[in-house]
Amino acid sequence: MSDARHDLLDRVMAEVLAAGITDRSLREIATAIGSSHRMLLYHFGSRAELVAAIVARVESDQRAVLADLALDHHDPATLVRELWRQVTRPDVLPFARLFFETVAFQSQQPATAGLTTPWLDTSASVVEQIGMEFNPVDIRLGIAVTRGLLIDVLVTGELAAATASLERFIALWTAN
Repeated sequence: MSDARHDLLDRVMAEVLAAGITDRSLREIATAIGSSHRMLLYHFGSRAELVAAIVARVESDQRAVLADLALDHHDPATLVRELWRQVTRPDVLPFARLFFETVAFQSQQPATAGLTTPWLDTSASVVEQIGMEFNPVDIRLGIAVTRGLLIDVLVTGELAAATASLERFIALWTAN
């Protein structure tokens, strides 16, 4: 990623965190960051691709958090709990909304790398690091459950209830 594109994405992400993106045009976002919609189009191609770039950055950051957490947490249940705590922080939840916004865009372009494969790849490394056997079916299920619970938190605001559901999932998962 070029320095100019990287800097522009940083500025857009800060603005989106502060004021959201759902009902805003590229012009509005560009004006808010002191740029032009043409610069956003030049660097990202479209609004959907800008959203995808934001989500890719956030997802990459979250996968890095998972890898870092695995350095200190070798118990898989604790690792999942800690990652959940990170992805449900108030400063991260606005970006979770963007993740789900970009799912529609990604589903129209199935030839792209996708949103699950990078998590499977990172998880394979983490699982090896903590001395477990990698099972892509179980990891994919965990990703789906976590994403579903994130939707629940975003729609209902009920973090405690979603966390209780995650605890139930962990109990079922670790019982095997």
